[in-house]
Amino acid sequence: ARGFSLPLQRPADCRDTRYFDISRLACGPCGAHQRRSAGGSSCVCQPGYRMVSSNGGSSIICEKCPENMSGVTQDGWNCITCPKGLTSEGKCKCLNNEILVERSIDGVLLNEALCILCNRSEQSFSASDAAGQRCVRCEQTFISVNKSCDCSSPNILTGGLCFSASESLPPKGVATVRFGQLGITLTSAWFLKNLQSSASACWLYSNLTACQALGNMCVMNMNSLSSSSTDACSLFQYIYVNTARLGVVHSITFWRHNLPWLYYGDQPGLASQVLEANHFPTVFSFKGTDKDVKLRFIAASFDAAGNFLKWLSLEGGVLQLCPDTQTKLNAAYAFGTTYQQSCKISVSKILLDFANPIFYDLFLEYNGDNGQEYLWAIPVLNLNLQYSEMFINQGSNMNNWLLTRRFFLVDALSGKENDLGKLPRVIRIASKITISIRLVSHTQRGTIYPPLMTIAYTDVLVQNPETQSVTVSFSINYEMNQSEAQIQTDIALGVLGGLAVLWSLLKTAAWKRRTGSSIIDLQTVLKFLLFYAGDLANVFFLITVGTGIYWLVFFKAQQFVSVLLPLPSQEEDFVTYVACAFSLKALQFLQLLVSQLTVDIFFIDWERPKGKVLKAIEGEGVTKSAAAPVSIWRTYFIANEWNEIQTVRKINPLFQVLAVLFFLEVVGFSNLALMDSSSSLTRSSESYMAPWSRILRFGVSAALWLTIAFLQIIFFSVFYERFVEDKISQFVDLCCMSNISVFLLSHSCFGYYIHGRSVHGHADTNMEEMNMNLKREAENLCSQRGLLPNTDGQTFQISISRKMRLHYDRIHETLTRKHGPARLLNSSANTFEQSTRAYNTMNKFLSSFIDHVHKEMDYIVKDKLLLERILGMEFMEPIEKSIFYNDEGHSFSDVLYYGNETTLLIFDILFFSIVDLASQSFVLAAILTYLQQEIFRFIRNTLGQKNLASKTLVDERFLI
Repeated sequence: ARGFSLPLQRPADCRDTRYFDISRLACGPCGAHQRRSAGGSSCVCQPGYRMVSSNGGSSIICEKCPENMSGVTQDGWNCITCPKGLTSEGKCKCLNNEILVERSIDGVLLNEALCILCNRSEQSFSASDAAGQRCVRCEQTFISVNKSCDCSSPNILTGGLCFSASESLPPKGVATVRFGQLGITLTSAWFLKNLQSSASACWLYSNLTACQALGNMCVMNMNSLSSSSTDACSLFQYIYVNTARLGVVHSITFWRHNLPWLYYGDQPGLASQVLEANHFPTVFSFKGTDKDVKLRFIAASFDAAGNFLKWLSLEGGVLQLCPDTQTKLNAAYAFGTTYQQSCKISVSKILLDFANPIFYDLFLEYNGDNGQEYLWAIPVLNLNLQYSEMFINQGSNMNNWLLTRRFFLVDALSGKENDLGKLPRVIRIASKITISIRLVSHTQRGTIYPPLMTIAYTDVLVQNPETQSVTVSFSINYEMNQSEAQIQTDIALGVLGGLAVLWSLLKTAAWKRRTGSSIIDLQTVLKFLLFYAGDLANVFFLITVGTGIYWLVFFKAQQFVSVLLPLPSQEEDFVTYVACAFSLKALQFLQLLVSQLTVDIFFIDWERPKGKVLKAIEGEGVTKSAAAPVSIWRTYFIANEWNEIQTVRKINPLFQVLAVLFFLEVVGFSNLALMDSSSSLTRSSESYMAPWSRILRFGVSAALWLTIAFLQIIFFSVFYERFVEDKISQFVDLCCMSNISVFLLSHSCFGYYIHGRSVHGHADTNMEEMNMNLKREAENLCSQRGLLPNTDGQTFQISISRKMRLHYDRIHETLTRKHGPARLLNSSANTFEQSTRAYNTMNKFLSSFIDHVHKEMDYIVKDKLLLERILGMEFMEPIEKSIFYNDEGHSFSDVLYYGNETTLLIFDILFFSIVDLASQSFVLAAILTYLQQEIFRFIRNTLGQKNLASKTLVDERFLI
């Protein structure tokens, strides 16, 4: 295969006798008596040789000049005699104030060049220009001071200007620039040439461009207020202080006539007056005309020499150094849209695009009542400002700020030490620009304080511009005083937190009663803390959801601006609250999981033997009649159904996650979480995407979670469970048809009872008899299913006495198998028989207890008081008799997922939100949320199945 490669060569790689061939992209040889041109892409004749022909590149022919005409004309085509010598390039030269003439007025080439002296008489006052080609009028200061084109002693020549020694000049300036980040102080060639002349011309003649140039040099020196040296800012302050008689501009006390406005003053507390004493005289809205929703920033631009360039609208990316589309650049100034832009730019590109610095005075344009357009000056906070000693270590308090006006983006001029055409040693770049818009407190009409621009500069030591880069950013932030909102949040947290303490105390008291203990011990304290963790999690959840929805509704729906979103730094407390809510709710969820995995449960089989059977007595060789055995399959069947409903929820978790993700990512509700004023759900790919607000992300996602969950609960409770399938109610019906009751103890002395005793006496029947029983029940030809005669109540909350619990525990000690058999056929006969006897004993005891056989352990049935239902506790203590409370619902679901939907839902929401806040990805949050749901469901099913097998003697192999 043929390769397509070539050596890399640059113009700088070509030696003096070679040039860079742009067609071959490689160095090529120059001809005889030739050398490389200054540009490097062609050849020129050597000194003493003239061109005969030239077609570019190396296609030139050179001819040596004769001895009597050794010079070459400026265009290089002819030889000429030079009376006053040659330059290094072999061309004629003249003395100062002389101009070189090679051709007559009609263009005829002279044999000998002429050096003509410019006329310096009073009638002409002329001198040669910088190129030495024309005679021009002398600079006016020379004529004014010396009545000639010379600036002879004792007059002072500086920066091309002449000043009289008898005049009062400003102090001698120091032409140094301090680059504090690098610890470098260098003598600037620009300052050396122009500082003293600009200061003197500004001071003596009030020259406008000289004053502007002096101000620019002060800005390049970071508005230094150093009193130890007479730098550019010291000279500016000298002139400012001593020209008070000239008056001020536009009644602004800081803007001296003829001078640029650089400072607001250094009086303590002045910054807060500038930024907060006056409101910006216009209002803004999110929905209105273009002038109401746009910030019309405009800047006056100047070059380094002090010349006014033009007015510039900031739209179009004047201040954004990072390249972007015009649409996105213009989006920066839409009111209410938080704008952030950041990128890396190579130093070589900066030097190319910003070879000459441009200085800006920033204003915000608005319309007055009479339709006249006005400008409001925007103060600048320079974070690199070199304070004098009175400002050092004053902190970030607004009252200690020293506000300035003029700024630049890139300074590649002051860092040049020698030739102004060479690369600078140091450049200074505005690496971080932030415009802050602050809303007036309690405004209802979109009133703002004057904006503030904050700038941070980075000093870069230029070494290898091609490989060096600088990170720059530009942002516009909108903020308001959040102290009132924080106070309200703290009040809500305090009040609800106090109520949570009381509610947790009630829960602890109810738990103590249900455990049958009256002693306050360490376990009681730990239980209180667990209850409080769950309740405090609910408090944090309510506050964060309320906060998120509040900002979502009031920020996005407002027309005239009255609220602005908290800044990312102001969201830290909110994120902390969400993290606290999740941590505490996770603790509550784990405690709930543990409690559900340790409940005591027993299935009471009411079935009685039908007839007798002959049974062989092992070892005796005889047969005896015995009661027919009762089938265990009904118990296994009920155990399997109970096992299946342990993780049934009131909502479909998978549908919940997918629906939330669909509305966020497909419908576009996630766009409501952007920090802009738009409430649209769709955004074009070309439009600017504002940064995300963590508060809005939480508010949008939580609102969707709650709304979809609420709709699911309504659908399942009103339609699905009524017309399709209600697994909880069906389980109760199934118990009755199977002639099996369920005895549950979630606490030592409290639990639930499902009365499943069949009204037909037997459930172990054939299909015909079963259908007949159902038909009789449908036609009311038999008694009702309830525990009490003529009632339908089958589910109860039970509060048992200590005597009953002790008797239950004595039987249960032999029932519990710490190490269950691996295989039924290989198990120990003694252990199996002991467990079987314990099972029969427990079944007989509980069935007789329900039938009121044990008078010393009897029970009563009653309704719960309304207050008992509200508080979730029992006022009566079961001292002598146990108490069965009628349960109109299915409160036994409290030991299942079904009865704890609120806790599970809040945990899912908080888990989703925590993942999203950490990753800023709704998709990842949805995936991880579903995974954690499945993991905990697996744990709940697996361990719940083991607990069920352990407590009911149902072999785990039959639980499928």
